[in-house]
Amino acid sequence: MAGFDSDSDPADSLGRPVVALVMAGGTGTRLYPASRSDRPKQFLSLGGGDTGESLLERTVSRVGFADEIYVSTGDDYAEQVREAVPEAGVLVEPEAKDTGPALVYAAHRIREQVGECVLLCVPSDHLVAGDFAPSATRAVRTAVETEGLVAFGVEPTRPATGYGYIEPSDSAAERAEIEQFREKPDRETAERFVEEGFYWNAGLFAWTPESLLREARDSPLGPLVAALEAGDSERGFADIDGVSIDYAVMERTDDAYVVPADFEWDDVGAWDAMERVVETDDDGNAVLGDGLTIDAADSVVAADDGSHVSVVGVEGVVVAAYDDRVLVAPKDEAQRVREVVAALREQGRF
Repeated sequence: MAGFDSDSDPADSLGRPVVALVMAGGTGTRLYPASRSDRPKQFLSLGGGDTGESLLERTVSRVGFADEIYVSTGDDYAEQVREAVPEAGVLVEPEAKDTGPALVYAAHRIREQVGECVLLCVPSDHLVAGDFAPSATRAVRTAVETEGLVAFGVEPTRPATGYGYIEPSDSAAERAEIEQFREKPDRETAERFVEEGFYWNAGLFAWTPESLLREARDSPLGPLVAALEAGDSERGFADIDGVSIDYAVMERTDDAYVVPADFEWDDVGAWDAMERVVETDDDGNAVLGDGLTIDAADSVVAADDGSHVSVVGVEGVVVAAYDDRVLVAPKDEAQRVREVVAALREQGRF
């Protein structure tokens, strides 16, 4: 049980078992066309090197120190999850309505199945380098000792505008109260956040089921909590709108804490992240799969096993070819790929 007191089992040292909850219900729309409705991002092997392990498989391996592991996903992906990580239990969300309903539902179900425990909630489609367990130890201990909601804070390596930020009460402490969550900023604001010691909000959390359900009762997720306690999850999902756990609960509670992450992290959210995931050539090009660059610079070239992509005389572009789809975009507008996905969904072609 790496990362915990070596002289005792986690269940003994914390007074309850540690349950890792891996969130695998999303699709990763900004990585289209590699990520599609039938092949969401968590099943891709981005940055997997020679092992070919998917992001999901690497995530489950990362939390292998936990006493129990569950994966929360949708009905469309449940069988793929079971095949990829048979060592994990699978929770099927009644409906895809963002992370708020998914995490509340999972907390209620896991409490029913495991009993009193502490949850370590991790996305299935992020990249983590370094030793994850020590930070996880601090997070779950903080969740048990404070009976509060705990977020992981990642020290920024750049003034990123694509991430939310966390303002801690003390940026030097091993755990601190959260003063405020900040939404994705513009460049100037992001630079100020970095200078003032804010963290990136990595979307990783720890809490006991009791603590999350307590805080969710007095939130937009209150009707879901009431319905779950009445044994009617379908009604609960019907009674609420889709909402993130950040907006529904974390930004509203007065009982939130942050622990600094002692690992490198990247959410691999869009194609421009590939230059941070794979080794680039002398001209700054990131190439995944069978790609060729001639007189090209600072570009991302990606192809699946059945495709080849060549680029000539270009700079700062993304060219991605997967299956029967090709995407071409300026690299600095990689976030706009979600607009392509939205249009394709309207046409029933995603």
